[in-house]
Amino acid sequence: MIKIRLQRKGRIRRPIYHIVVADSRSPRDGRIIEQVGRYDGVTEKKETTINEERISYWLDNGAKATDAVEKILRHEGFLYKRHLQMWGKSEEEITTALEEWRAAREAKASTEVTRKEQVRATLIAEEKEVKKQIEQKASAAAEMAQEAEKAAETEIAEATENDVSEESAPEEPGAEVKTGVEADVEATVEVSTEDAPSEEDAVVAEETTSSNAEAEVEEKAEKSSEAASEEAESTTTEDATPAEQAEKTSDEAEEQSVKSSADMTAKEAADHIAATSLEDLEGFVADGEERKTVLAAWEAKKEA
Repeated sequence: MIKIRLQRKGRIRRPIYHIVVADSRSPRDGRIIEQVGRYDGVTEKKETTINEERISYWLDNGAKATDAVEKILRHEGFLYKRHLQMWGKSEEEITTALEEWRAAREAKASTEVTRKEQVRATLIAEEKEVKKQIEQKASAAAEMAQEAEKAAETEIAEATENDVSEESAPEEPGAEVKTGVEADVEATVEVSTEDAPSEEDAVVAEETTSSNAEAEVEEKAEKSSEAASEEAESTTTEDATPAEQAEKTSDEAEEQSVKSSADMTAKEAADHIAATSLEDLEGFVADGEERKTVLAAWEAKKEA
């Protein structure tokens, strides 16, 4: 049986096909009877040439076109023209009908949205939605940081007022300010001196009192140093500037805001999945994730 079929030419991943007439029993690249056209759908030219006279001859003599060749002939309008000829139309009528058919096909192609354009529009819409959510979270974090900064300024102002009030407390004129340790030592020495019945007892009492006073002085000095260190630590924490506290709060909010794929764009989420180990990605992909780019990256990561 004679068939009109395609014969592959060209090179790897850039094929060009010849439309040939050959025996159905011969291999694809085997012996042919005649070449009646050429189809190029890959290169920059993307042209199709057919020999209508020879194709009509072989079809009239019993040759059968394959599905691929029939699709090419239908796209070029050859089959429509052949039907018009079989219906007995004149050349002018056939030309007019073909022109109307081609105009209708071009208008339909210009208004038809391809699958590639649909996918692109979907990705753009997803990117806009994710960016909008990120901006909302960033504005919320900035408001929290401002509130924290105001609270820190209020605390600093209150602490400053308290310090000023303590420093401005009135003192007795001519009074000598003594530390608590010195006052305790003097009181202990005075009591020991008043209660001394004799010189020998006074000597013994004085030695005992001095030793006790020294022990108390050492104990109170240690307590004073510990209290001073604790106060210094608390003061260091409280004296942190509002900018530092705001920056810390902003960093913490930012760390908390980026914990799932919903907080990133599709490209950023895919890059994060590719650059992170599978154990660290636990819980990263949100349950309601619908973006095809992120899901494809996640499936590829699990299969790797």
